[in-house]
Amino acid sequence: MNIRRIIDLSLHLNEKTPVYPGDPIPNIDVATTVDNEGYNLFGVFVGSQSGSHVDAPYHFSNTGSFVDEMSLDNFFGKGLLIDVSNKGNNEEITLADIEEFLPRVKENPFVLFRTKWDKNIGKEEFFTHPYVNGEAAQALIDNGIKFLGIDTINADQTGGTEFPVHDLFSEHNLIIGENWANFSDITSDNFFVSAFPLYIHCDGSPVRAVAIEVNDV
Repeated sequence: MNIRRIIDLSLHLNEKTPVYPGDPIPNIDVATTVDNEGYNLFGVFVGSQSGSHVDAPYHFSNTGSFVDEMSLDNFFGKGLLIDVSNKGNNEEITLADIEEFLPRVKENPFVLFRTKWDKNIGKEEFFTHPYVNGEAAQALIDNGIKFLGIDTINADQTGGTEFPVHDLFSEHNLIIGENWANFSDITSDNFFVSAFPLYIHCDGSPVRAVAIEVNDV
């Protein structure tokens, strides 16, 4: 692999990082200092879905795999960027929006949806983001998707009563990445997605998500 550049797709994780309504608020505080104990150490409290993160199947199914039970090849693979930045508040991303990309999914199974909604962090509008509908999610699964990443806080509608993307991906033992950012910095069609979780028995994990642009594949 001839790496051209590495692009950070992660939000900075701190007390102000937006979380899904009702999720734990991150707290990062000094536990000890060089002056007190001879070394610096922080205490970190985050939810399993804090910041830029991945969802394992267990997130929406009591019989689904925990994130530490998933093989690592579920978190690294060839990427496909789909631009849906024309979508507005609470607007569905539909089968018609992705149909032309479906033939490329099998060879590029780590699909990223660029809504550019990360520009709304700190605004109330951040939570009324575009979302993928069930028909589009099923079409992606039928065409061999392994990983869906999106630059919104939720692949489904936040505040909705149904979660078809999460349900379908859980059923098929697939991974979702949410609350990512900077998809506009991806300028090449030849890139890999890396989003390795902590080795932790949870429904998901914060990640340092990156796109790795390469000169060859």
